[in-house]
Amino acid sequence: MIELDGIDVSYGNIQVIWDLDLQVTEEDTVVSIVGPNGAGKSTLLRVMSGLHPVDTGRVSVWGTDAAGLNPTAIVEKGFVHVSEERNLFGDMTVRENLEMGAYTHRDSLDDTMQEVFDLFPILEERSDQLAKSMSGGQQQMLAIGRGLMAQPKILALDEPSEGLAPQITDRVFGKIGEISEEITVLLVEQHVNRALNMAERAYLLENGRVVREDTGTGLLESEHVKDAYL
Repeated sequence: MIELDGIDVSYGNIQVIWDLDLQVTEEDTVVSIVGPNGAGKSTLLRVMSGLHPVDTGRVSVWGTDAAGLNPTAIVEKGFVHVSEERNLFGDMTVRENLEMGAYTHRDSLDDTMQEVFDLFPILEERSDQLAKSMSGGQQQMLAIGRGLMAQPKILALDEPSEGLAPQITDRVFGKIGEISEEITVLLVEQHVNRALNMAERAYLLENGRVVREDTGTGLLESEHVKDAYL
């Protein structure tokens, strides 16, 4: 569904990704990208979303060169990116935020919203509450729910546990597990143990390069990962 082939990526004169290959297939349930801060993980998601160009190499989205697609077209093809910042509409209600997520699938808005409410009952309870007045965990659930409103084939989550208490993190990861039963999840996460335990395919990114690719279990058992991250 997504393939990155030999991409180099820069911000101005500073190169942040070097000759990187990565793929997400229809058979994957969870693909995790782990590594230290500044390794280029969030940049990869921005590249796949069409928010940042590559210098060289090719990004393929369902067989189409992403260079010819804008971010809206990539969403319409089925790749939805929930950013680390969440980017909620704070002065809009929960329901209004979810409606905004469905702009590419208005015909099935009500059915999709009910599916989101079934997954996150708190969102239905707080449907008339302003997004900015919710707790961090509730805002994260709303950000994920809004992403699901676009009916993705791949849901890319950037640091979904960022700023959350451990108990809330447990709940969010439980919901991600449920989502992965129906939709491929591309997960960027600092909690290496959690991310790799969930992953069928996993990539370790360091200094803008993939240094290891394996199953999640395979990376967990790697001495390098144990020594550096666990």
